[in-house]
Amino acid sequence: MPADFVPVFDALKSVLVKYEKRLSVKTDTPTEYTLLTKSPSPFPQHKGQPLFFASVRIGKAYVSYHLLPLYMCPELNKNIAAVLKKRMQGKACFNFKTMPEAELTAELKRLTDAGIKSWKEKKWL
Repeated sequence: MPADFVPVFDALKSVLVKYEKRLSVKTDTPTEYTLLTKSPSPFPQHKGQPLFFASVRIGKAYVSYHLLPLYMCPELNKNIAAVLKKRMQGKACFNFKTMPEAELTAELKRLTDAGIKSWKEKKWL
């Protein structure tokens, strides 16, 4: 793990920390921070387990910000700013090698808020 990923991880984790009361912290280590729903999943295949909501993880080549509402609520993807879309890997992950600019952090906050709102409307929270 490159040492310069630690401040990137901390910056991305700060986006999610404000949801600790609304969600449940599954993992909080120096390399991973993961939030789950407090309530059981409404989907039978999850067998009553909570849903994964979001996480930040340090990998070998980058720090990733995973936001599952982007996958489960495709309408949220219409509002991703082009500057953030460049960092998108797959359907629900953004990769960072350097400290995210304020604009990117603000966009992640906005998308995460939209994910919370969407899941609350669907009664998944």
